[in-house]
Amino acid sequence: MRQAKEPTSAGAVLGWLVLAALAPGAAHLRAGRRKTGLVLISLYAALLLGLLAFVLMNDIGNLAGSVTKDSWLATIMFGAIVLGLAWFGLIVHSFVVLRPGRLAQSGQILAGTAAGLLAVVVVIPFGFAAQTASTSRQALDNIFKAPENEGEPPAPEPEPEDPWAGRDRVNILLLGGDADDNRVGVRTDSMNLASIDVKTGNTVLFSLPRNLEDVRFRPGTPMARRFPNGFDLPKDANGGSSDLLNSVWEYSDAHPEIFGGKPHQGPKVLMDTIGYTLGLKVDWYALVNMWGFARLIDAVGGVTITVEQDVVFGKYNEGLVKAGTRKLKGADAMWYARSRTYSDDYTRMRRQRCVLGAILDQADPGTVLSRFNQIALATKELIRTDIPRTWLQHLVPLALKVKDAEVTSVQFVPPLISTGYPDWEKIRDIAAKAVRDSTRTKAPVAASASPSSSSSASSVPTSPASPSPKKTKKPAKETGDDPTKGLTEGCGTSAAKG
Repeated sequence: MRQAKEPTSAGAVLGWLVLAALAPGAAHLRAGRRKTGLVLISLYAALLLGLLAFVLMNDIGNLAGSVTKDSWLATIMFGAIVLGLAWFGLIVHSFVVLRPGRLAQSGQILAGTAAGLLAVVVVIPFGFAAQTASTSRQALDNIFKAPENEGEPPAPEPEPEDPWAGRDRVNILLLGGDADDNRVGVRTDSMNLASIDVKTGNTVLFSLPRNLEDVRFRPGTPMARRFPNGFDLPKDANGGSSDLLNSVWEYSDAHPEIFGGKPHQGPKVLMDTIGYTLGLKVDWYALVNMWGFARLIDAVGGVTITVEQDVVFGKYNEGLVKAGTRKLKGADAMWYARSRTYSDDYTRMRRQRCVLGAILDQADPGTVLSRFNQIALATKELIRTDIPRTWLQHLVPLALKVKDAEVTSVQFVPPLISTGYPDWEKIRDIAAKAVRDSTRTKAPVAASASPSSSSSASSVPTSPASPSPKKTKKPAKETGDDPTKGLTEGCGTSAAKG
């Protein structure tokens, strides 16, 4: 026959309730219900040991990638709801078995009120987990939509054993869109190609100027047939040019007749054009809305940047980002990155590189996790991409590699190249050399923004996008300084040049 051992004070009841919330079954053991208490504690221990074993047996990158899958997010959301209800019921039942009716009336009121509050409090973490999973699903569904290119075959599914199918690098085009309500189409004023080594995470960021002229298209493509001698259009009524690199997407979208009536060809054409320009095959693109970018920076809590000199912005030069080192909010960081007032495109490109480097350095996993909901909500209006949802689980671990690998950059700006009369062969040679150097350099243990001198004997096969895919390209001519720089090299110094 069971002998009850109920606590005789409100404080004791509350103490055992708190312990039961942390170690399910403790209150039942205290009340003499040994069988129920041992079952609850055993189940709880098994759950913790199973979770620990799962984490230890899986790579953190693979885990991070797996939770992007819709099935995982649905399981997390459902599991969090079930566990939350179970913990709520556990507190209520623990309160009952402790027989608070034996307490004085004032003790019953105090214990009952506190027990109710505790039951609600223990549900909050599970509710937060369920909300985070739901928000993640919505954000991913908004970002990773089906591609707009009609008639295009679906992207191949990644093989679980070898998702990269033997590829050495993945090339993702990062675009900054300068969209506006009174403008038709998308103008890409920021164009950076991230070439990532899938083994080490070493990355080269190639920055192309918006005002690159005489753009060439891959032979045999509709745009090459329309512009066999390069992208060339009559001057605008105000004397401006609409045939620069940043107009390729907009022009392609506005002229579906060039592509047999197929609409929305802008992303595909720009990817192929930049790939052909650099001698690399572009796998996917991600278009970032500038104001969405500002909201993302706010979501991570701002970004610390050294502003070399005052940056003026605004239609009437009414805005100012003051010189100095401090944490900038999203709007100020965005204007620092894109203002051309009393400046030029090349200085702006350098500032954009500095902002990207600062975000990569400061957006650590702890910050991302603690602000996940804010980041997910900001991202929903930030990105447009053709990356298939099924590839995300493999790209997330790769992104974590990039965080702790070597990230270098090449900016194709004067005097390295002439934007008015580009030397396309030189551009491809420089790109090929930067990729070779990135592949040879082993990823450091800690994050580094400066190029490393260590290298291995690995090599990079010539990209299919190169004009002569079966021939080995000669290295770029040595003209003094190596154009490949650390991502944040020159940031925070007034003497830095674009």
